[in-house]
Amino acid sequence: MTFSGEPIVRIVDASIFQEDTTVLNNINLKIDKGEFVYLVGRTGSGKSSLLKTLYCDLPLHMGSIRIAGFDIENIKRNQIPLLRRKLGIIFQDFQLLPDRNVAENIYFVMRATGWTDKAKMKSRLAEVLMRVGLGSVSSKMPHQLSGGEQQRVVIARALVNEPSLLIADEPTGNLDPEVSEGIFKTFLEINKSGTAILMATHDFKLIENYPKRTLKCEKGFVIDSANPVEKA
Repeated sequence: MTFSGEPIVRIVDASIFQEDTTVLNNINLKIDKGEFVYLVGRTGSGKSSLLKTLYCDLPLHMGSIRIAGFDIENIKRNQIPLLRRKLGIIFQDFQLLPDRNVAENIYFVMRATGWTDKAKMKSRLAEVLMRVGLGSVSSKMPHQLSGGEQQRVVIARALVNEPSLLIADEPTGNLDPEVSEGIFKTFLEINKSGTAILMATHDFKLIENYPKRTLKCEKGFVIDSANPVEKA
């Protein structure tokens, strides 16, 4: 696959911090529009800190990062929601609202990102649920769904604003292998439609079966690995 135009992510001479501790040093890399990239490394190696910096949950104190058209070293607080509308963020622990059904969980994000037309919201809800294979669960509560179904709802929620980049932090970490592969194939379909994906994972079986470009957090650095199945 060939890519053209401005990368969706460009990082230049950036260091990533947790409070006063440097966790990753001197990162220089780019992720192109439509690319699929794994992020691997031992627990505590800085994977989640890097992802949190990309969506401005951690501040960037050193270097520069341009993501989805925003320079986050200079980003203003009121611009962060605008950036996040261009990103889909997927967590290992789902973070669904337990007292709201599937539809309301997705509507909550839609309202928070500026949707107001109820007819358009209903149509988009149906679209994203069908896209992840959950066309008939909109009225169910999160506790009525399996773990795999809950993660598909999270993916649907992340797709609402047609993001140019999905950031996924261990999205299959709490799922059994068969369910994990089904979820991963959903990511592949999303990627085929042109959405770039950056996925942190410990699931080396998936990486072996579906090799892609791999970034490894190791000893305070991010290594663009030529061997996608090498274990940290």
